[in-house]
Amino acid sequence: MRRELPAVLRVLGLALGWRLFSAALALLANIVFPMGQPEQFRVLPRTHLFWDAFARYDAGWYAGLARSGYTYEPGRPNDFAFFPVYPKLTGYLGTLMGGGIANYFFAGIIVSWVAFLGAMVVLYLLARLDLTEEEATRAVLYSAVFPFAFFFGVIYAESVFLLFTLWAFYGFRTRGWLIGGLAGGVATATRPNGIYALPAVAWIAFTHARNDRRQAIKAAVAVALFTSGIVLYSLFVYIKTGSPLEWVYSIQRWNYHPGGIPGVQLVNLIVALGTRPFDYLTTGKTAPYDTLNGLAAIVLVLSIPGIWWRFGAGYGLFVAANLWVPLSSGWYEGLGRYCSVLFPFFMLLAAWSSRLPPAFHSAVLVTFATLYAICLALFTKVHPLF
Repeated sequence: MRRELPAVLRVLGLALGWRLFSAALALLANIVFPMGQPEQFRVLPRTHLFWDAFARYDAGWYAGLARSGYTYEPGRPNDFAFFPVYPKLTGYLGTLMGGGIANYFFAGIIVSWVAFLGAMVVLYLLARLDLTEEEATRAVLYSAVFPFAFFFGVIYAESVFLLFTLWAFYGFRTRGWLIGGLAGGVATATRPNGIYALPAVAWIAFTHARNDRRQAIKAAVAVALFTSGIVLYSLFVYIKTGSPLEWVYSIQRWNYHPGGIPGVQLVNLIVALGTRPFDYLTTGKTAPYDTLNGLAAIVLVLSIPGIWWRFGAGYGLFVAANLWVPLSSGWYEGLGRYCSVLFPFFMLLAAWSSRLPPAFHSAVLVTFATLYAICLALFTKVHPLF
């Protein structure tokens, strides 16, 4: 670990520098471009071109949860769709900062940024189990500049979720069963898609402990701990509402219904872009945003065989499961955000980059950074990209 310290410090510098650059870029977008629709939330009593860029869409729900906790209105979309770890961390910090809605927004930014820095360090350490130092650093770079990675710097739960998911995988990969299980428990209490990693960590636990009875027992306990977050949250929801699955029903009341044939929307997108691209992109109200989300998902789906072959079934299962459920909903909304936390994809790109001509690395960075700037600007100006 000590040998990795210089590289870890470089990763921290890169991550912090990118967050600062992104904040400046969002401010520039707020100054230059018109709003896509009226802003839903303000950090301060009056519009602020810098701070309000962090507070779009779900940010208002998270800040409200941090300040007031969960409320239940039967039969209506409610805040039980938002899992508790991120708003709780934000709430504790916001209270320490003096309370008031502005401080809860500020606390959300701090939590997201600190978690992002931690996530990039853990991603580097996890990648080093399979990659060279240069490749692991590139994995961090690709993850940071992925088109939808701007969510890691705003008031959303993605950075906290990524941190604990990576920590869980690192624990399972290194037989740090207790750390892996506890981190996984936090991840499953941070985002609903945390539980989709269960098949992956169970497979990793099996392959790392099957020939050692003591290790197998520890691994089984770690897998059980991995589910503890979502189990405890469901128990909390039951106490509050009378139904342990009210968080599921709340998600469904937002018109999100997984369970259909996965990938139909991606096939429709490919057909539309292949047969009438100009007409599709210029006449459909949400077509540009659906295209950005859909293309991200298509690229990740195509990467699954490479991830499975290069890093094993555990990582392949993780990516496949995390894509299967949202793709079965029929919606494009959120696909890019869900893809942003699928770290094996960035490790695969990094592994390829050292074996392909340097132009590949440059092309990935230029493409990602360009689309990152576009997606960040659209989100900042309250276009439907969330």
